This record gives sequence, structure tokens and C-alpha cells, in this order.
Amino acid sequence: MKTRKEVISYCSSFEEVWEDYPFHDSNWTCMRIRTTNKIFAWIYEKDHAIWVNVKCDPQWRDFWRNMYQSVVPAYHMNKEHWNSVILGGDVPEHEMKRMIAESYDLCSTNKKKKSMIRK
Repeated sequence: MKTRKEVISYCSSFEEVWEDYPFHDSNWTCMRIRTTNKIFAWIYEKDHAIWVNVKCDPQWRDFWRNMYQSVVPAYHMNKEHWNSVILGGDVPEHEMKRMIAESYDLCSTNKKKKSMIRK
């Protein structure tokens, strides 16, 4: 994934998801789960790149940050539970999808409906 449109499209492939612009600013897109109204991905441009904030299990937080230079503590979010992924960096697409899927799962209250990483 290299563009905002690709991230939005992938996020939209999960059940009960909708795209929102809560600040009435087209730079800040959030992807919400209808059943909980929780945001599982923030998509925005910063420093001439597209960034995606995703929720992560604290056990994995540092793994992702140490594994990839393009994964950093989340911009404007709780750094214990959120990471920012800078698109166009060193994160392979399958790992980006995995992080988004995990964020969706963490923000979903229906634990029976765990996401499957979509290809």
C-alpha cells in the first residue's frame, strides 16, 4: 500500500466499517467500526508522506518499532497502544495489512468475529 486510497479500500474490506472525516478536514480520514463507532485506523498526510495510525497490542508495539524504521510511536495518539506507519517506507504490504487487521480486532467488541487478513 502506497496511497491513502489503497489504505481506505483495504480498511473498507472489513465488516461494518465506514470512512469518516471528524475534523471536517480532508487530510484526516478515520476508519470506524459501525457496531462500536471506534476508530481502528487514522490516515493522514504528514511531512509529505501518508501516515496510518493503528492500534497495537503493547506486547507487539516495540517489535514493530524495532523491526521497521517506518513504524514509530503514534503521532497525536497514546504511544502505549498506537503506532504510526509511514507509507512508502520499509514495511512490506503483508505486514501493513497484518497491523491494520490487528487494529480492527482490538477495536471490535465482537471477539468471535476476528478479522482474517485480506489479500
